[in-house]
Formats: sequence, structure tokens, C-alpha cells
Amino acid sequence: MKLTALALIALATIAGPASASSTEAWNAFDKKLVDSCVAASTLKNARPAGAAAMFDDSVGYNALLIKGQYKQAFMKNKTGTELCLYDRKHQKALITEWDNVTTPPKK
Repeated sequence: MKLTALALIALATIAGPASASSTEAWNAFDKKLVDSCVAASTLKNARPAGAAAMFDDSVGYNALLIKGQYKQAFMKNKTGTELCLYDRKHQKALITEWDNVTTPPKK
């Protein structure tokens, strides 16, 4: 029994304490996510419309709403919303139009 306890203590000492990501690392990740989503956006003056939603690692994505104005002249600078899915594994932003997120679709 003592040998097992000593082995566990030795293993814990070798493994060391688990360390969480630093505030700086999270801030850098958030900046990369926002920058990637804004760059992938098709809107003028694209900017985040709130905080990102982080899905767990089994999904591997973060979601972020982007607001801006449509670039097409016929849209007359109408405000648009896009949903950005950020793939953490591949560090890639994917964009889709998401204007009906807060308004019901017209029948």
C-alpha cells in the first residue's frame, strides 16, 4: 500500500500542476477570432455584434455575430448581420448571412 501511495505522489510531482491559459493567451485568441471573422465578412464596416459563443472541444467552433452594411449599391447601405463560425483546429472563419436572427422571417 505504501509503495502505491509513493508512486502516486511521485507521479503527481513529475506531472506538475495543470496550468490554465493566461489572460494574455485568451485575449490573443479573441483578437485572432474577431480579426478572422471581420476579414472573412462580406460587409462594409464589419464589426462584432457582441461576444463570441464558445462551443466545447467536441464541436471545435466558436460563433460570432458580425454587423455591417451591404456593399452592393442597390442595398443602399442597409445594415446586415452575418454569422461567423470560427474553426479552432484549422484557424479558419466561415461566414453566412444571418439577417433573420432577430426578426421573424416574412411569410
